[in-house]
This record gives sequence, C-alpha cells and structure tokens, in this order.
Amino acid sequence: MIRVILPFHLQTLASVGFEVELKVEEPVTQSSILDELERQYPKLVGTIRDSVTKERRPLLRFFACEQAGIWPDMMCLSKGISGGYLPLSLVLSTDAIYDCFYDDDVHRGFLHSHSYTGNPLACRAALATLDIFKTDDVINANKTRAKLLGDATREAFGALPAVRHLRQRGMIIAFDVDTAERDFSQRFFAAGLDQGVLLRPIGNTVYFMPPYIVEADDIAHLVGGAAAALKHCIGG
Repeated sequence: MIRVILPFHLQTLASVGFEVELKVEEPVTQSSILDELERQYPKLVGTIRDSVTKERRPLLRFFACEQAGIWPDMMCLSKGISGGYLPLSLVLSTDAIYDCFYDDDVHRGFLHSHSYTGNPLACRAALATLDIFKTDDVINANKTRAKLLGDATREAFGALPAVRHLRQRGMIIAFDVDTAERDFSQRFFAAGLDQGVLLRPIGNTVYFMPPYIVEADDIAHLVGGAAAALKHCIGG
C-alpha cells in the first residue's frame, strides 16, 4: 500500500466520515499482478491506473475493473473517451462521494475545474465514439481480433527460452524478456522501427495494444516485426 499526503478534497472526504485509503492496482499485463483489491465499504479505495490505458477497452470489457471484479469509488477516464481526437477527461464517482460535494455553500461545493472541462466539441467527439462502439459492436468484434493476435503471438514467442510470462487480456498481450541488458528497451524500440513497427517496452516487458481497426495482415506484420526485433536484440 502507498500512503500519501492527502490533497484538499480528499481531506474533505475524510472530514465527513470517509476513511480514505489509496491502493494501486497494477495493470494485468505487467509482470507483478495483484490478484484482487480488498474492498471495505465505506473506505475509499482509489485505483490508480496509467493514463493511457485506464479505460482498458482492449480487455473486452468496457472497464478494467470489470476484469478484477471491482467497482471503484472513483474512476478517471481520459483520451479514449473521445477516441483520442480531442482532449477530454471525466471523473466518475459513487453517489455517496458526489453528495459530499453537492452544496450551494462554496466552502463545501466542489469548484475545481480545468480549461477543457465540459468542452462541447470534445464532448460531442466522445458521444460519437460511444455511438461507434454501440453500432459497430466493437467489443464483440474485437474477440476475433484478440484470438488472431493471441494465436500469432503464442506461435512466435511461446517457445522462446528468453520469453517469460506470456499473457493476454483481450487485445492486450505482454511478455517479459529474460535479459540483463540495461538498455534492452531502447535497443528493442530501435530494432522495431527498423522492422516498421512502433513498440515501446516497459523495462524488459514487451506489450502489444493495437488499435481496433487492425486486420489480420497488420497483426502478422506487428508480430513478425517484433519477433525480428527480439532476435536482433538477444539472438536465437
């Protein structure tokens, strides 16, 4: 558990009877996985996620917390809500937390905002994105793509001695590379560019998270390029 100095509004939550506790839930595709987060109401459990993947649509659920069987008290949504076209962020909360700040008294009401709060153009882009998810049945369509991606990745990397913990959640795949090279991520990134693929390992963890327009040929190119890059970096 990580204990932090509480900002003002978390202090306010504590002052009205919430016991505030922050926990970190690591992404399911990284090497250290938390099996579950204990949820003890009325404690506030904040699950902190990477800003790019916090919505986790690639997991074939709309939110990552559905994979973990958790529904957090507060959830932040970012780029993905507008399809990445315009900047927009949202903070979702339970009614119990929302009611703590809903007041005509400016000393109690939540008045903090940002420049793009409620930006109408960004909100319209978000609505269009949600419409596409519904009309194109994107989540179900991704099941076929996820199977293609998983099969190709397991065939290319599954038997390699240097590959550890090959794992998949929907359209996110990751594996760890058994290497002592401190500059592995930089070398792998450069080797991937030479193969026409853009990959950004986290340390020695390689991950794929392709867009939802990816087709079979794109998957073959991605996995083949990554395999060639890995061979260049570690041999074999």
